[in-house]
Amino acid sequence: MTGLRTFLRKKIHTRRRGSQSQSMETQEPDKKISPVKKKKQFEDKYCQLYRLGDGGQGSVYMGYRKEDFVHVAIKHIPQTLVFREDDDRSKMPLEVLFMKMSQQAGGSVGQSASISLLDHYDLEEELIIVMECPFPAVDLLNYSKSRGGTLEEEEARLFFKQLVEAVRELDANKIFHADIKMENILVDISSGVPRLRIIDFGLSMFINDGDTIEDIFPGAPCYDPPEWYWSSVYSSRPVTVWQMGVVLHDMLHRDFNTTFFLENGLRISQELSPNCQNVLRLCLAEDPQQRPTLEQLLSHSWLE
Repeated sequence: MTGLRTFLRKKIHTRRRGSQSQSMETQEPDKKISPVKKKKQFEDKYCQLYRLGDGGQGSVYMGYRKEDFVHVAIKHIPQTLVFREDDDRSKMPLEVLFMKMSQQAGGSVGQSASISLLDHYDLEEELIIVMECPFPAVDLLNYSKSRGGTLEEEEARLFFKQLVEAVRELDANKIFHADIKMENILVDISSGVPRLRIIDFGLSMFINDGDTIEDIFPGAPCYDPPEWYWSSVYSSRPVTVWQMGVVLHDMLHRDFNTTFFLENGLRISQELSPNCQNVLRLCLAEDPQQRPTLEQLLSHSWLE
């Protein structure tokens, strides 16, 4: 399964070149510093503590920056799972590039809707990515579980509006996250007011207006969009809206599954307000042409 996943991700990233190639070429890693020295730089600057979790793209650890004890998240990715333009080791890892660009769209560290990159260390056997780590924070799935499995409509509404605004930041920079789901959304409660942050750019790619992608869908299979079932072809923006609809559904109902949904095995709760039900139906429309744009979502009466 891991080998197949690696093959699919490799194929995905080799499709997306063109308009972004030049920007990648101008952001090459520093080849003058040896991997051994880079590893020592990392160890001198950060202290790694306990493991936070594992995924298809590596392992993540809690840690802190030694000079000021600021919390950080440290991601270790084997080089076999690191993707670059044309698989060229002289080029910046794509996940690092996507994080840099998403941060540029949202401002300084802590201000972006996406988790910000602090450092990265491109070593011989692995890539180490050091990210900000809001504390306390928890992913949206566990946040929902801590509240009995679902959220009240008003809290879900506030979170969904934040999610749409966060995705709009990425879209403005032509970044298709490709794997928007509860586990990849962090609830930052460090300020006392819950705030959503997007994490994990391991499957991201660049998009162009009117883009069409064939053969491969990188996200979680249980959340596949209907167009992928019918024709194995999809466009990034309608898929993003579909994925956000799945997140909204899971915040209010939990346990979404595309197959069950298409077979009418999952129903939208009639206890929700009519406007909320309408947003769910729009985002989860089987026909991607019928799904709203991000701007249309933000202007919907439920989110005003």
